[in-house]
Formats: sequence, structure tokens, C-alpha cells
Amino acid sequence: MTTLHDFIPGNDRSFLDWLTLVVNYLKNKFGTWKIPEEEQQQIELLQGNYKTAFDVVDNPLTNTSVAVVAKQEARKAAEAGIRAFLKAYVTYNPLVTDEDRKAMELPIHKTTRTDTPVPTTMPFFEIDSSVIRRLTIHFFDQDTKKAKPAGVHGAEIRWAIRDEPAVDVEDLTNSSFDTRTPFTLEFKGHERGQTVYFCLCWENTTGEKGPWSEIVSAIVP
Repeated sequence: MTTLHDFIPGNDRSFLDWLTLVVNYLKNKFGTWKIPEEEQQQIELLQGNYKTAFDVVDNPLTNTSVAVVAKQEARKAAEAGIRAFLKAYVTYNPLVTDEDRKAMELPIHKTTRTDTPVPTTMPFFEIDSSVIRRLTIHFFDQDTKKAKPAGVHGAEIRWAIRDEPAVDVEDLTNSSFDTRTPFTLEFKGHERGQTVYFCLCWENTTGEKGPWSEIVSAIVP
């Protein structure tokens, strides 16, 4: 079985585009798929709240630290909401066809389970700071020199801007997931010169994680 966050885009704009696609597709399906009206209203509300918060941050005239926090909270709520909604009303719903899932850019639900081993290695990664206000993470399997080991769906990237060094993964309060290298973070002008700490781990197609890498830092260029 594929975990829901495997296909949820890590980039904020891509997430908004995908969430809007799903919500728009669902508008003509709620009745057909026998989904309660209150669930429809809730998922549309979460999408609307996230779009509003994203648009505020996306506008240089209204982009403030307070707005960024509001956007992050709105994303967390929208992401948690859509995951729960899909699991409850789409993933195992016999009325939902594979064509529906493709239209919403969802994985095809398998009727049989294939065991996937838990990752045993950690990602090796390099940080490229050659572009102003951008850090690019190139990650790969150190043993095979390939992008990722067999059976691995992608890498979870934990990161945070901190004044004090991060000593544990729990210190890294931001989490993103990427299925292919590289992973790119964009920063604002006022964040230049600050220190960002990173830590990565592999995750297989059933959501099981391997060991975390060492915590590495980089300066926002």
C-alpha cells in the first residue's frame, strides 16, 4: 500500500496547484461517491484557507514573518485534512476508478501487497549554495552512487534555520519529502547569512523510514 504523503508535492506552490486540482475534480463527485456534504465543505475550506495564506506570502508587499508562519500552519492543516479525506473516502472507495485517481494525480491502489524492505542506509547529500537566496540539496545512495536505493520512494528532508546548532532531528522543525534529487529551498532576502541545518533519511513505499543522516549546516547565500 502506498502512503498518502508519497504523492503530495513538497513545494508550496506545487502543493497548492495539486490541492486545487483535487478539490475541483471532487466537486462533481461528492454525490456519486456518497461523500457527506460536511466533508465537502471542510476540504474546500482548508484549500481556500491555504490559498489565501499562500497568496499573502507570495506577494512581496505582504510577505512578513507572521504571514509565513500563517502559511505554514495553513499548509499543515490542509495537508493533514486532504490525507485523512482521501484515506476515508477515496483510497478504498469501490466507486472511485483508476481513471479518477489518475485525474487527481493519485497513485493506483494495489489489490495485492508487495513487501518492501525497510531502508537500512542513510542518504548521502551535498548542498549547493551557488545561487543567491537558494540552497539545493543533491541526495543519493552513497554505496551505489544512484539516486536512491531499490525499494525507496524518496527522502524526507528535515531542516530549520537556527541560531544555535541543531543536535537532534527533533530540533529540525520543518519537514519536506522529495521523490527525486535535487531538493531546492528558496529563501527571502532578510534570511541571507543565516544558518540552515539539514538531516535526511530514506523512506520506502509503505512509509517506513531508514536511519537519519548526520546533521549538516549551510549558510543562506
